[in-house]
Order: sequence, then structure tokens, then C-alpha cells
Amino acid sequence: MNLSKLKEARIRRKFDKMLSRLEENSTVSKKEIITVGILTTDEISSKIELQSKVESILGIRNSKIYSFKKFDKSATVSYRHFSEKDMNWKGTFVQPNFQIFLAQPFDLLIGYFDVKNLYLEKAILQANASFKTGFSGVNSKLYELEIAEAAIKIDEFLLELKKYLQILEKLKN
Repeated sequence: MNLSKLKEARIRRKFDKMLSRLEENSTVSKKEIITVGILTTDEISSKIELQSKVESILGIRNSKIYSFKKFDKSATVSYRHFSEKDMNWKGTFVQPNFQIFLAQPFDLLIGYFDVKNLYLEKAILQANASFKTGFSGVNSKLYELEIAEAAIKIDEFLLELKKYLQILEKLKN
């Protein structure tokens, strides 16, 4: 077993332990959504203008986005991406800009990825957001609201999200 697999297994155990401690009966805040954070993969964010779509469909401004990108030595350092190398063996993120992103008190955090990804799931779990939403089938313990849709159907996902946020009185009509 190489070191990266060993590190990932250790992080997975810590993640599972943190996830099991989540309160089952958490309450949903009634706070109106003003600030939005988006966590996604680099593959999705490079194909889709996700941030501008979220802002236009939900009718909000100043959303922030961070993408997970597989580590590549030859790639330039980006402050809009994080990789598996940005997490230490203890399972905490060490990139300062990403730590600041996770500490921001977002009213809504969108986990825009539809396949399991330990690093994105850990970021969702650690994020300081009052309401978290994402795709069903990823990890139901992470989100207050899950939407069953394909990741390539961004408009359908966001329209469905908007509908439910209006029902929950978190967005103005």
C-alpha cells in the first residue's frame, strides 16, 4: 500500500467518525439566503459557468466557488482549486485560502458533484454553512436538501433548488 492510499484510508476513518457524530435531528434555519458557496470538481467547473448560472437563476450576487482538482506537480498554483495535497494526515485542510473559504458563514452551500469524493465530502462537512444542498446519491448525511438530477443538467438542478428554497421561504419569489 503506497503512502497516498494510507493517507486516504486514515482520512476516510476520521471522516466517517465525524459524520457519525452529526446530529440526526438538526433544525433547518429560516434565514434568507444572501451568501452562497459552491464546492465542485474541476471537470464540472471547467465545462460549465457554474457560478454565473447560480447567481442568475437564484437571483443572488457574490457567490464564491472552489473546485477540487487532482494534484499535478506541473500545474500552476490556483486559489480557486484545492487538491488532496492540501489536506494533512490528520484530515484538516492546510491551504490558507481554502480554510478561509470553509470558515465563511454561508447561508447556502451547494455541493455540485454527483460522484463520491472524499475530499469534497470532507469540505462540505467542515464548511460553516447554515444550509447545505447537493446531489442525492453522494452522501445523504451531509445535506439538508438533496436533489436527484444529473450534473450536466445545471439549469434543471438550479430551478428545482430554487423551487424548494422558495417553499422553505429561504428565497424571495
